[in-house]
Amino acid sequence: MNTYDIVVIGGGHAGTEAAWTAARMGCSVALVTMSPDAIGRMSCNPAIGGLGKGHMVREIDALGGLMGLATDAGGIQFRLLNRRKGPAVRAPRAQADRKLYASAVQRLIADCPNLEVIEGLVDQLVVSERHARIRGVRLQDGRELACEAAVVTTGTFLRGLMHCGEQQTAGGRVGEQAAVTLSDDLQRLGFALGRLKTGTPPRIDRDSIDFSRLATQPGDDPPVPFSFMTDALKQPQVDCWITHTNAQTHELIRGNLDRAPMYSGQIQSHGPRYCPSIEDKVVRFAEKESHQIFLEPEGYDSTWIYCNGISTSLPKDVQEPLVRSIVGLESAKIVQHGYAVEYDWVPTDQIQPTLETRRVAGLYLAGQINGTSGYEEAAGQGLLAGANAALKLRGEAPLILGRDEAYLGVMIDDLVTRPPDEPYRMFTSRAEYRLHLRSDNADQRLTPIGRRIGLVDDTRWRRFEHKRESIVALTEALHTQRHEGKSLAEWLRRPEINFASIAQHASGFDWSTIAPDIIDIVEIGEKYAGYLEREKRQIERYRHMEARGIPESFEYVGLAELRHEAREKLSRFRPRSIGQAARISGISPADIATLSVYLSRQQRRPTG
Repeated sequence: MNTYDIVVIGGGHAGTEAAWTAARMGCSVALVTMSPDAIGRMSCNPAIGGLGKGHMVREIDALGGLMGLATDAGGIQFRLLNRRKGPAVRAPRAQADRKLYASAVQRLIADCPNLEVIEGLVDQLVVSERHARIRGVRLQDGRELACEAAVVTTGTFLRGLMHCGEQQTAGGRVGEQAAVTLSDDLQRLGFALGRLKTGTPPRIDRDSIDFSRLATQPGDDPPVPFSFMTDALKQPQVDCWITHTNAQTHELIRGNLDRAPMYSGQIQSHGPRYCPSIEDKVVRFAEKESHQIFLEPEGYDSTWIYCNGISTSLPKDVQEPLVRSIVGLESAKIVQHGYAVEYDWVPTDQIQPTLETRRVAGLYLAGQINGTSGYEEAAGQGLLAGANAALKLRGEAPLILGRDEAYLGVMIDDLVTRPPDEPYRMFTSRAEYRLHLRSDNADQRLTPIGRRIGLVDDTRWRRFEHKRESIVALTEALHTQRHEGKSLAEWLRRPEINFASIAQHASGFDWSTIAPDIIDIVEIGEKYAGYLEREKRQIERYRHMEARGIPESFEYVGLAELRHEAREKLSRFRPRSIGQAARISGISPADIATLSVYLSRQQRRPTG
């Protein structure tokens, strides 16, 4: 029997991030995957980032994760979204070459010390029944791997079932088998499971598209990297294209809803509200005459085009005329039909904010098994699960990010206080303090934390310190140098003034040597100083609530003044603080006031 500190189950975005993180923090790690060639594979859209999601990728990178590095290596079109809007909602997004991205992840994993990739399918979790603690995993072929912690990142593979019209195929991704026995094992251990659904659109042959009838969407020039370790992106940028559905498309869909698994009753589980199938769009937004479709290349050398916007599980014989009803796609050839996939997940009242399960010590869950959707959400959970598993084995305090510190903190807090009833997706609107949680300052917020836990190496740290020193120097220059009686910082705060217009008034400072990212972060800090100060005061109030901790062993059942629903939910979720208790759905301000009184009394009560 081989022995490791940590075993990670699954080689997707959550699994690779968990394995990379724990191994770089000094643990011996086994990454178990059904196919090493599938490590880092993009199951759906070959793209990373977007609103909220791009923020999280920057945070993953700032902490020392791998997704930003892989995106910069495999990206083929980079765009900073919402450039004309406020800095809080600007977010990076990249279209990726599917093969190059997976190759970049596999290369990073292969070069990572303390990390071994093992091909196999986990059949059972080995748990000490006496102590309810993970002791290892058993593979389908009989091999056993002993460990002190395990991270389950099974994506859509837990009893995965794919639907294309009436056709049903077991599997979590086209051409790959499902993981069935692990679901049974989780239930054996007492975990409640649910079912969720996601989907993917058809892919079409590039050579069958009439591009002359489509609107072109180019990348940025120059492109903005994801990783704070990337100086510049040198690979060529490709175009994407835009088209729309129309009345003919919608009529065809309405006429075949009885054959759509979501409407025929074949699928009972919930899908993502914010990434609906084209069937859902046509039904829910019946008044809309068209829906936008982005045609996105799957790689430099690939002839496959991803049809972003028409995710569907309609039968193949319906998908053909559906695609050809769209402008520019009249002669389109489908090379892979769209499908939906149902899979098991573990409702998140069964995990702690560390992502360790409440029922089995040392067992962590990350990714779609926790009810999220998307590569970015999965990767963020993987990093945090891997880090917390490593920290626990080292006997150190866990890494729990606050809602004021990171979008990653917002996501985890949302999951453990309000378990989703549909796949969870990150948006900027979920964050209360989004002016502080910008994508441009993720390193300033999180790299010191990554350094403290041992995930940020010397090279990244030296680069971060140099940038931090440059920000301080530039800020001081703006505040000390004056023009017409006012500091340059005061001038910069005017809406019509930018850096270029004040540089001519500076002396003793070589403005031409300042990196654009440093200029951006300093300019935002000055122009939005009033808003940032107001948000800072809100954060202080939030932190005061979070500082009022609740003991893990606190008994809610005996608090007669609490409503029955409040007692039940507080006992179920075990909030860490008064602030977290207040965010649990169904908990009222009156419940919080009552709980606060009891906690205050308990703290005043003499001990011994």
